[in-house]
Amino acid sequence: MLQLTQVRCFVTVADELHFGRAAARLNMTQPPLSRQIQLLEHALGVELLERSSRSVRLTHAGAVFLPQARSLLRHAEDAALLARRARRGALGQVAVGFTPSGSYDFLPRLIHGVREAHPEIELTLEEMVTRDQVAALAAHRIDLAFVRPPFSAVETRAHRVLAEPMVAALPAGHPLAALPALAPADLEGQDLIMYSILGGGYFHDLVHRLLAQANIQPRLVHHLNQIHALLSVVKTGVGLALIPQSASRLGIDSVVCRPLAFGADVQAELYMLHRAHNVSPVLANVMAAVTRMAGTQAPAPPAA
Repeated sequence: MLQLTQVRCFVTVADELHFGRAAARLNMTQPPLSRQIQLLEHALGVELLERSSRSVRLTHAGAVFLPQARSLLRHAEDAALLARRARRGALGQVAVGFTPSGSYDFLPRLIHGVREAHPEIELTLEEMVTRDQVAALAAHRIDLAFVRPPFSAVETRAHRVLAEPMVAALPAGHPLAALPALAPADLEGQDLIMYSILGGGYFHDLVHRLLAQANIQPRLVHHLNQIHALLSVVKTGVGLALIPQSASRLGIDSVVCRPLAFGADVQAELYMLHRAHNVSPVLANVMAAVTRMAGTQAPAPPAA
């Protein structure tokens, strides 16, 4: 069995072709250095060095073995470096779940922020609704979830990473598109493309709460599950829709977005959720990168 210490001694002697200088480089005396070379030659069953009172030369076997010995030392150093980086959480993989609506703006910024801070951490991504993310988190299929409230998950920790206003998405030719912002009275009696209570429950409840606080009753049409589906229907001119501000960056042709001057404190929220006892340093680094990106205070690390 080769010993790294023996290999390192051989490479140093091969570099210097002088036992005294090699011993000085290795901060050791010549007798133990010679012994290490002898042990290596015995393990290999070949003579690596020709020694005389005046010189040291590589044998043919030694010359062939030398580049492999250098490579062995480099691989050992690389392995040690990778282990230390893994301990610091600079290297590894994190499985991330996200909601469809979180992919419009937040997810690209998340990926960019993690890559910039930790380029050798790999994120594996899976699009899931909130309830499926909570189940996947409990089953250890994902490490980090980005979910919409409300959610119920035992032995987890939640941290809000996004709260954004709702805006109105209108067909470009709609009369209200000429206004800089929409007041509650502007939506009264308008055709409003609505979210399905089953597939889009979070935004269904959010929009109903917004309308109730503003005390307005538009005509609700076409109950759909996903925001991009609502925007596609808005584009046809059938009606308008209320969407989170980040979705306005999708840039759908013939659709314009206007802020809501409702005075209502109703925001679309996104939470980062993880298992309470996951002490992975890789996960901790990803969460820190997310909170920096989101401009929020980092969550306390989980207890070991």
